[in-house]
Amino acid sequence: MNADSSVKTADKRKEAEAAVCVGREDDIKQSRRITASVNDREIVVFYHEEKFYAMDCRCYHAGGPLHLGEIEDIGGHLCIICPWHMYKITLATGEGLYQAINPTEPSAAPKWRSKGVKQRTHEVTVDNGSVYVTLSDLSVSLDSDYYAEKYKKFGSSFRKK
Repeated sequence: MNADSSVKTADKRKEAEAAVCVGREDDIKQSRRITASVNDREIVVFYHEEKFYAMDCRCYHAGGPLHLGEIEDIGGHLCIICPWHMYKITLATGEGLYQAINPTEPSAAPKWRSKGVKQRTHEVTVDNGSVYVTLSDLSVSLDSDYYAEKYKKFGSSFRKK
């Protein structure tokens, strides 16, 4: 590891620690979701069941637009459903969920299982009527980083929904 790579890692951490105002609390509550750019990263902020959530806007699987997905309760977890391939991603942790059957069980009923954290989630805070997003630690790689970088380089047409 050279000095340049350690500086880049430190810069990424510092950038991730800076909270960015993404909108007014009342506006986001009314619209239920918005897209925003936080330190050149396209994110989506959801307001669902009296709580704010933020994550990378593009699905970890194939870059689908999560801001256009529906929110559903899947196995006791609030999930955004990617509109492209119906991947289920928990709002709170970014885990990918799938249904699995254990063929050794007598009643092989499908159960929801976790693939692990696949989608980067971010911290949301509300202060004095404004909503702020702080990016999570970007020095730890997650699957959704690929599409976050791809769409940052090629541009996209994100709009508030």
